[in-house]
Amino acid sequence: MNVYDPEILANDDELIIERPSREEAEEAVRTLLRWAGEDPNREGLLDTPKRVTKAYGEWFRGYSEDPVDMLQRTFGEVEGYDEMVVLRDIRYESYCEHHMAPIIGVAHIGYIPTDRVVGISKLARVVDAYAKRLQVQEKMTAQIAQSLFDVLEPRGVAVVLEGEHHCMSTRGVHKPGVSMVTSTMLGEFREDRSLRKEFLNTIGNPVNRGS
Repeated sequence: MNVYDPEILANDDELIIERPSREEAEEAVRTLLRWAGEDPNREGLLDTPKRVTKAYGEWFRGYSEDPVDMLQRTFGEVEGYDEMVVLRDIRYESYCEHHMAPIIGVAHIGYIPTDRVVGISKLARVVDAYAKRLQVQEKMTAQIAQSLFDVLEPRGVAVVLEGEHHCMSTRGVHKPGVSMVTSTMLGEFREDRSLRKEFLNTIGNPVNRGS
């Protein structure tokens, strides 16, 4: 069951979780400030809890967005076009579910339509809907691809994500500039090696960059 309600969150186990009040969220921020060694009552931090909760509303708005609904409107007047459609370098900002640190990167999407296409802005919106949640990049890649495959019913879908994980670049091993690449190929992209190669060449084949 998917729940898209600003007062309700649904996790992957389908448990319905009520959203805490804004006051409770702000108090949680004050607790974290004290834990970090700060005084939440000093002048510069007085409005920080409000700012943080407002920012969370932007960073995690994907929980109240339905990617499937975004793909419902399609267009059939394409004069029989049945070749690959590719939208590349879609910038996304997400947050890793292990450390809540940013994941910044780009997504590349390709699909082969049957008789209908979807507006390209909708592809970017689907990426954002999944990115604006706590994520694992491998899971996010599969979610985007499967949504497109299920709703559009194309002959094939290809999704490649590149991302720099700040949980690795700003903490832990401290390795900035490292990019993680994940891919999901469905339908003809999985079955046809030459088609998959054409897609990777079109997006610049991130697997071979720097080689």
